[in-house]
Amino acid sequence: MLKTESQTIYNSFGLRIESYIPLPELPLSEEHTHLGNEKVTVTMKDLTSLWNEFAQTDEYFTVRDNQVLIRVPDTAIFCIRNGESIIVSPYEGSEEDKIRLYILGTCMGVILMQKRILPLHGSAIAINGKAYAIIGVSGAGKSTLASILLNKGYKLLSDDLIAVTLTQDHIPMVMPAYPQQKMWQETIDQLGMSSTDFQPLFDRETKFAVPVPSRFCEHPLPLAGVFELVKTETNAALEPINGLVRFHTLLQHTFRSFLIERLNLMEWHFSTLAQFANRMDMYQLQRPSSGFTAHELAQLLLNTIHKEEL
Repeated sequence: MLKTESQTIYNSFGLRIESYIPLPELPLSEEHTHLGNEKVTVTMKDLTSLWNEFAQTDEYFTVRDNQVLIRVPDTAIFCIRNGESIIVSPYEGSEEDKIRLYILGTCMGVILMQKRILPLHGSAIAINGKAYAIIGVSGAGKSTLASILLNKGYKLLSDDLIAVTLTQDHIPMVMPAYPQQKMWQETIDQLGMSSTDFQPLFDRETKFAVPVPSRFCEHPLPLAGVFELVKTETNAALEPINGLVRFHTLLQHTFRSFLIERLNLMEWHFSTLAQFANRMDMYQLQRPSSGFTAHELAQLLLNTIHKEEL
């Protein structure tokens, strides 16, 4: 059962996160790292009555008055308010690890939307002082490709949820998340690693938390490129994404995009994508459905980046 502790302050996604629930995945905050950062609180409270009052047609999600209520059966009810707070109401016998997954995933994605920070679904890698996003649907191989790049000496900015802010000059910046990747057993095996070295994301899960503290980039970087990873029946290939397809690609791979309309954020989302869709390089990276081609794909990606830098 989830237990609250004294408040701990973390620094992640460009936010000061003040949590009464332990979030050991996140970097602890130092005073100078969160100066000027917006605050998010994480607390625990019984939300049963609030859920019964607000939930009507959807048994899992409801949106009311700039707050989002999410019910995960056998786990918890979550309330995300005004981009400022996450309230957790655990069910009896729920798994603490699974609750943290939702806090750091879906709940944090909603917080970012409410703060008008673009959440992309993918991994972000720091390469030569710039950020590059690897986006794609679940199971596309984003974390696997990111792991290959980390093994080549590059650094992780974010895994699964990428927080992108815009400067006054409309330059997209990626905010560091936390030094951990999520990997399936199959990926761990293909990379020649042992899952006995890692903790399952939650009980009976075949996806593991892989810490990468020495290969983590702790400061924001400009987003210089986006690579959409897709499965194909042909050979590994890389093609530029041009025109309006750029906009639709970013739209498709916005994290939990089904919530945007329900949060009345369609205009903001459209405007944000329009401001920087053409300010960076975008490519589709085609991954063969059969065989392990992550090393080949990583080299294609790096060769393309190096050519753009010339």
